[in-house]
Amino acid sequence: MIKVGVVGATGYAGEEVIKILINHKGVEITELSAVIDKEEPISSIFPVFKGRLDLICHKPDAQKMAKNIDLVFLALPHKVSMEIAPVFLKAGKLVVDLSADYRLDPGVYKVWYGVEHKDTANLPQAVYGLPELYHDEIKKAKLIANPGCYPTSAILGVAPAAREGIIDKNSIIIDSKSGVTGAGRKPDLALSFGEVNENLKAYKVNEHQHKPEINRILSLVAGSAIDVVFTPHLIPMNRGILSTIYMKLNKKIDTKAAVDLYKKFYKGKPFVKVYDEGKLPQIKDVVFTNFCDIGVKVTGDTLIVIACIDNLKKGAAGQAVQNMNIMAGFDETEGLM
Repeated sequence: MIKVGVVGATGYAGEEVIKILINHKGVEITELSAVIDKEEPISSIFPVFKGRLDLICHKPDAQKMAKNIDLVFLALPHKVSMEIAPVFLKAGKLVVDLSADYRLDPGVYKVWYGVEHKDTANLPQAVYGLPELYHDEIKKAKLIANPGCYPTSAILGVAPAAREGIIDKNSIIIDSKSGVTGAGRKPDLALSFGEVNENLKAYKVNEHQHKPEINRILSLVAGSAIDVVFTPHLIPMNRGILSTIYMKLNKKIDTKAAVDLYKKFYKGKPFVKVYDEGKLPQIKDVVFTNFCDIGVKVTGDTLIVIACIDNLKKGAAGQAVQNMNIMAGFDETEGLM
């Protein structure tokens, strides 16, 4: 049994982490904190927890919190985690950071997030928390950079083709559509019901802050530089991401061969399901789960991959718990099936 805390417990991802951990056999939630007006039981903030978890949600105090936990989830906005993570790391605690603060090199981070990185001392030890690619590294890690939601679907959709070298690495186009919770729980006119309902829009076209994260990991997978074209879209639903990925083939293969390649690559990976030839996933297949469902089709010289995840589960909280399971020696699927 390990003692776990959640910083940012009142955000969408923080709430989702708590929902998962309540049913986890190896975890005791001992600390919760968030920027709140008054300290009160988490069950008063979220009545769904009443009688299941009535722990007081405190205002943030990392030093005090560190005394009563073994591992902490930082479900915080970008630019905030790097100020708090060092306190827990210095105290010898395991850290799973759900923000982007430990995913990029300092120079790249400054370009895309507009500030200098404040924890370059701990940055080199951060392990990118995509278990399908970095399981062994995660197992030994003290600090996890939990992947972004868009990058999770994009990287898992491209990685097998990039690793096997069957695509033109300069041809990758990623068209992603996300539910509104992907933007976090915050007041924003653009995210209000009247703006989102009955609407569909592209935003940050090929300049979204998740692009360098996608490029970095796929370049490592391929062994050479990759620069994708990435366009995110906002769709009028609460949760879920569907990424449609287009790649030019440099080898002649058919759909069956491509499906076989993807199934071989993800064999033994419990949270990736590759569909049989002729079948494609949709968001309702994965919502409220930690799965990434993948469909593959070859048409002419183009490989088309559909990758679906729940942005709050495999795209955030679920993957964070999956990483915790690996770090702490639990079964990788504990609390997630």
